[in-house]
Amino acid sequence: MITIEHLQKNYGAKVVLRDISMIAQPGEITLLVGPNGAGKTTTIKVLAGIAKPNGGSVRIGAIDVFRNRIPSQRTLSYLPQRPNFHPRLTCSEIIRFYTRLRGLPTGRCDAMLDLAGLREFAHVRTKQLSGGTRQRLGLALLLLPDAPVLLLDEPGLSLDPGWRKRLQETLRFEAARGKTVLVTTHLIEEWNNVAHRCLLCRDGAIERELDPAHLTADFDQTDGNVSPVNQTENELRILCS
Repeated sequence: MITIEHLQKNYGAKVVLRDISMIAQPGEITLLVGPNGAGKTTTIKVLAGIAKPNGGSVRIGAIDVFRNRIPSQRTLSYLPQRPNFHPRLTCSEIIRFYTRLRGLPTGRCDAMLDLAGLREFAHVRTKQLSGGTRQRLGLALLLLPDAPVLLLDEPGLSLDPGWRKRLQETLRFEAARGKTVLVTTHLIEEWNNVAHRCLLCRDGAIERELDPAHLTADFDQTDGNVSPVNQTENELRILCS
């Protein structure tokens, strides 16, 4: 379980998180949605132990993330929005490196290559991969340690619709196994009836909870005529053109 109470984070004079309080339960996918600059990514980074807060508390289970950063990091797996890999290493070499780093059985490497559909790219250097294939490599590393807490920051932006659906099915399966799954996303419409809970983040605080079965309508009621789904699709068209 993830427990955040009155989380605050500043970058100099800029206040990014002013009062984030939320709980993400085991066995559930919790979505964190909101406009750009709302504080979603910063919240994930604080949970992952790579950004230090200015106030409040963050716990994973009973472990305080910043009083016991290393033990807390051992309980989680984190997929950033744009994962980076050594450009000269192949997919197989990347996965094997993290397998050894985590002290995991070598058989996990082949299992993750298959799970992420990377078998044909096993010996391809990461600098030659498309954005979507790189994201699938990130997904393989996310699931590699079988961690009880999964943190994903905008995991679907580089994936095609088929792989976004497959990602959701994988996360539903992991949540059903008892894992705590926290996802930030702009692709709101695609998560209807997928997530168990959805929290709207705005101006560095949790504003309210949205209906996970009617996310687009519920979001648009608070944002006028601006559709976050259409906005993201336009961004994807620009990136792919």
